[in-house]
Parts: sequence; C-alpha cells; structure tokens
Amino acid sequence: MAGVVDSTLVKGLSVLQAAADSSECGVSELAERLELHRSEVHRLLGTLVREGYMGRRPNGRYAPTLKVWELGVKVHQRIDLRPSAISAMRRLADATRETVHLSVLDGWEVLYVEKIDSPEPVRAYSELGGRAPAYAVATGKAMLAHTALDGLPPFAPLRFTPTTIQDLGSLEEHFKTVRNQGYAINLGEWRADVAGLAVPILCKDGVVVGAIGISGPRQRLTDKALRAAVPLVKMAANEVYNRLTGAPGGQNAA
Repeated sequence: MAGVVDSTLVKGLSVLQAAADSSECGVSELAERLELHRSEVHRLLGTLVREGYMGRRPNGRYAPTLKVWELGVKVHQRIDLRPSAISAMRRLADATRETVHLSVLDGWEVLYVEKIDSPEPVRAYSELGGRAPAYAVATGKAMLAHTALDGLPPFAPLRFTPTTIQDLGSLEEHFKTVRNQGYAINLGEWRADVAGLAVPILCKDGVVVGAIGISGPRQRLTDKALRAAVPLVKMAANEVYNRLTGAPGGQNAA
C-alpha cells in the first residue's frame, strides 16, 4: 500500500513541477510530457486543484497557484539566508560596482535567491530565481568545493564555452584548489564574456548554506581585478556567517 501511495505522490509532484515550468498547460500536454495516461493526469490535477496548489483557467488549462510560492517563501524565510546577507551584499556592491549574487545549491545547479545589479551600463545579466550550471559559475563552484568532498556523483557536464571544465576528474582537482584558497573564480565558463568571483557561506558545523559573489564583463573583471576583489568578497561572506551564527570571528576563523 505504501508503494502505491508513494508512486501517486511522486506522479503528483511531477505534474506540479511540469506545470510550474509553463505559464499554463493542458491535460493532454502534461500526459504526453510525463508519459502518463490522460485520465491519470486529470485525476492528479483534480487533487492538486482541491488542495489549492493548482488552479483551472477559464480556457480549461491549468497553472500553479500562489500557494506553491508561499511554501517556498516560508522555507526560504526559515533558512534566513537572504535577510542575513542583504546588508553585506549592498556594501559589496558599493565597493566593487559589480553585480552581486546570493546563491544556493540545488544539485548541479545554483539558484539565485537575491541579487543587486551593477550600476555600470555594461554589466552581467542574471534573473532573480534563475538557475545556472553550478560547475560553470563562481558561486556554484564555491559551494560544490565543500559538498563534493567524497567524489562527484555521476554526471555529464556540458560544454558552454571553450573554458568550461567538463571532465569530472579535472573538476574534482579544481574543487580541491577552490576549497584550499577559500574562493572560486569563473573566467567565462558559462558565458564567455562574463567573469565572476565567489566565496561560500558556511554554518558553524562547516556545512555550506549558500555563496556570495560578484560577476561582470570580462573586459572589466580581469584576472588582476578579480584577485583584488577577493578580500572584499571574503569580508562579505564573513559578515553573513556572523549574522547567521552569532560568531564574531568570521567563517575563515572557524
């Protein structure tokens, strides 16, 4: 019985996830995408509608409701990362005049949970709530360096630019360097014309909860400029650590 319930739950969550990827969708469309029977999708949608997670539009199509967003907000607030980071992000943005990101790790991707745009006319573009390949951006590499200590799980990294690191063995060695130096640098590994620098945000037990970093055009964020910004980004990460843990020494001293 438990297996049947678990299977139904998984299918229901798959329907909700697929629906969240579109502005709205129909029963047949979801059934084809998820390789489920149309009647089964219709039944699952009915349950999600009754529970308030999906709504049916006048045209008969379905879309997630704000209840899904509310759940995410509650979880995010419980983590308390953004409120603890926003003041440090503002100071970092003022000091560097580059776009500042606050990211969390979700598998092999980063999720941008907060950002402050650069005031410069030419700047790195990103979307709040957007995702990026963690192994190809600075915030992602900073976090993976602390979470992939026992070897990387099976994965086939994609090549986005000539500088993207695709080989898992090379990535493991790269992450060891990142962990030892305490920061990660991205030199056009996702978008060829964008560079970045990031430092992980840790808890008292050393578990990584996020990363803070800067990004901008490579012609401005040269190797020299990135190295010069390392103390500023580390200072911002330490400030967030202090707010999260109440430890005045900073995460680098922990």
